[in-house]
Amino acid sequence: MVELLAPAGNFISLRAVLENGADAVYFGLDDYNMRANAKNFSLDDLAKVSKIANEYSAKTYLCTNIILNEKLACELESNLEKISASEIDGLILSDIGLIEDTASHGLEAHISVQENVCNSYTLKTLKKLGAKRAILSRELSLREITDIAQKSPIETEIFVHGAICMAISGRCFLSYGLYGRSANCGDCLQPCRKNWTLTYEEGEDNVINFSDVEDESFIIAGSEDRSYRTNFFSPKDMCMIEYIPDLIKSGVSSFKIEGRARSPDYGAMVTGIYRQAIDSYNENPSDYKVKDEWMDELTSVFNRGFDTNFYFNTPFEISEDNQSKYIKKDIGQVVNYYNKVNVAELRVWDDLRIGDKIIIQGQTTGSITHTIDSMQIEGKDVKSVSKNSNVGVLMPKKVRKNDFVYKLVERSQND
Repeated sequence: MVELLAPAGNFISLRAVLENGADAVYFGLDDYNMRANAKNFSLDDLAKVSKIANEYSAKTYLCTNIILNEKLACELESNLEKISASEIDGLILSDIGLIEDTASHGLEAHISVQENVCNSYTLKTLKKLGAKRAILSRELSLREITDIAQKSPIETEIFVHGAICMAISGRCFLSYGLYGRSANCGDCLQPCRKNWTLTYEEGEDNVINFSDVEDESFIIAGSEDRSYRTNFFSPKDMCMIEYIPDLIKSGVSSFKIEGRARSPDYGAMVTGIYRQAIDSYNENPSDYKVKDEWMDELTSVFNRGFDTNFYFNTPFEISEDNQSKYIKKDIGQVVNYYNKVNVAELRVWDDLRIGDKIIIQGQTTGSITHTIDSMQIEGKDVKSVSKNSNVGVLMPKKVRKNDFVYKLVERSQND
């Protein structure tokens, strides 16, 4: 059975992906992971993370996948005993030098995509060092992945959904070159996602072109100031929901969703859809179909348009800005939840009406998306409420006092 591995950038995201069917979660530790701009967790949080995951019988993998200088490597090694004591299952490592120490503390050693693992010979060497799993390079085709996975002596993992980096398996120097903030140390400012201006100067540049490609143009857009701009550094997001059967047949052990820096509702939505897809295939492999509502949901949260990365060809389509159908508007907070009648009392500072779709998020609640079908004020049914009101909303799933409430608003209404 393939593992569904989901991202957690904080405790709300952790609960959200577990509630939606993640078999395992991966998360960052302050100073040691590739998402320094995410909230992340501290060493003291790890026992709580492990305890929450155990409620769902889920495994826990801690990311320590930055380039480790001598100081950071020594610090991480000295923290392995405390990490192990927290009952975390494993570490995702970008440095093979710590495999033996990790395994000796009873922790699974998973090799990061940063290592750019592209063949079964590397996997055999990693096994000798004590590695349990390796995340395969993002630049491999599905045919190559299948060949490697079937020969591999250890578990293999691949990405199935989320952002794609412009650099080889994420090893990029653009942010460091422009801002002195290193992507390889988890501090990427993502300049590749910006809208770039393309200029070309005539003259001799001493560049020899050996390419057989005649058309070397980029797709660019004209602006009002008569300049031309494009997102040619930024590929579309990966979405492999259509190819779940092929990915499962490849023999890989784990499907990974990218997105530790994204919102809890993103994690909840994407995890839930891939859970349904995997379960649907396992129940009836010969009749797997992608449901329209799956794609509707996936496009409702943040995305840059979808592509299949290198699985079938070289991705060439540049991304646009966020392509999600909705924006998330902060509109209120949970005052109380009445278990006997499944009603949440909300304090709202924006208008709300029957048919509105809301998201409620909290550390224990996770992220719940709900379409309002019943509201009451002082025991009387109402179809809408104005801002600065308290209202009772029928909520089948339990929410908690002080949870945040957001309303999903169609993007076209605000553009």
